[in-house]
Amino acid sequence: MKYPFVLAVTFLFLFPISINSQYTDVINSNRPGQSFGAYAIGKNVVQAEIGVTMERDEHVKLFTESDFLGADLTLRYGFLFEQLEIIYEGSYVKEDIIFTQRNIEDSRMDFTRNRLGVKYLLYDPFKNPERNKPNLYSWKANHGFKLKNLVPAISIYAGANFVLGENPYYYGDPMVSPKAMLATQSRLSSRFVLITNIAYDRIGTDFPEMSYIVSVSHALGNPKWSVFLEHQGIKSDRYADALVRTGVAYLFHENFQADLNIGTNFKDTPSKQFGTIGFSYRLDMHKDELMPIEDQNGGENGNINSSKMKKSKKKKNKNKKKDEIDF
Repeated sequence: MKYPFVLAVTFLFLFPISINSQYTDVINSNRPGQSFGAYAIGKNVVQAEIGVTMERDEHVKLFTESDFLGADLTLRYGFLFEQLEIIYEGSYVKEDIIFTQRNIEDSRMDFTRNRLGVKYLLYDPFKNPERNKPNLYSWKANHGFKLKNLVPAISIYAGANFVLGENPYYYGDPMVSPKAMLATQSRLSSRFVLITNIAYDRIGTDFPEMSYIVSVSHALGNPKWSVFLEHQGIKSDRYADALVRTGVAYLFHENFQADLNIGTNFKDTPSKQFGTIGFSYRLDMHKDELMPIEDQNGGENGNINSSKMKKSKKKKNKNKKKDEIDF
């Protein structure tokens, strides 16, 4: 099954300026969408992202109608250094099924997602201070679109799925299976952010899964509000689909965000309509770490160039020795 690689829109960060570095003054949440941003939350930051979902499915070939009630939990921890974070993702659902032809009802419940992984930022285009230098004479130049803005930050993700017991959603899968993902993030302008994820999941099982997500976020005039659309494509022999989501997020506090989203798909095997309400909260224990001047690279802690600093030191030492000899 082929899916159009459609440009869509999603909210991942409440403020466009928040993507310029790892740690941000306001919470950096992956909610309310399903995509992962390229940037980490920051060293020593602990963050919880929680949602409650209701979904209605109808399958015209199996003659079933299903109602889902589920809870999502994502825990993120900035570990060791700014570019790295550990991520746990869990989704637990209760499904009530009606077989319409026979008027039979059944129910089942289990994890649809139970995964632990790590994400690491490989490349940050804003690390170079020259690239991010503001234009002091033009508001339009600072807020408009530039081709160089398409150059993304790039992260890689590696994780493992865990199937506990006889899970009806992953019958026959091994207890542990890997997942790998590439995440990119571009700031199109001061209010728009483009994010893409390409993932290969449940590697080595009978039903491996390829998926992608393309999204763009938009911060409104009141920066506490953001809106999003999100397109996701999934291809697997177990389940294949194309989904779209849209919704809003609101920043109550620099460490607390609430969100709401709805979504659907474009087929009837099954057709899906769903909605989620959730929030994100962080414990901010981040501390800025300043480097000695002689060890700084360009753009770090004041745009000091270490090579120039070392050359300057050598020159001073050489002149000092010369003065001692002359004396």
